[in-house]
Amino acid sequence: MDNLYIAPTPSSPEVDFRFDQHQLHLRGESYPENAAAFYGEVIAQLKTYLAQQDGRAIAVHIALAYFNSSSTKMLFNLIEALDDAVEAGNQVALHWYHDAEDDTILEFGEELRDDFPAIAFTSHPVESA
Repeated sequence: MDNLYIAPTPSSPEVDFRFDQHQLHLRGESYPENAAAFYGEVIAQLKTYLAQQDGRAIAVHIALAYFNSSSTKMLFNLIEALDDAVEAGNQVALHWYHDAEDDTILEFGEELRDDFPAIAFTSHPVESA
């Protein structure tokens, strides 16, 4: 399966899904005009990849400095697909990066941890520049 790379824009994150290395990265800010359209293809390719995995260790790194409410729903859908992969016998490690001063992003990460306890969740506070 081909890797998926989408360059970041001022309103959409960098998507760097290296399926061949089982490393998935989202970085930047996420407030695209149409979050469902932006994330729809990303989630579709992720689900295709996950359906081909069996007993695989997958590392996911999410470092979003900001995301709007429509992106929140799409992130939830993305994590839900990862949770389904865990239930299918894979191991998913989610690394959640957040500004050490940003309680909102930290709390959303904690909600994900609580909602999807099968995913190995690690919070990484990052100091502001």
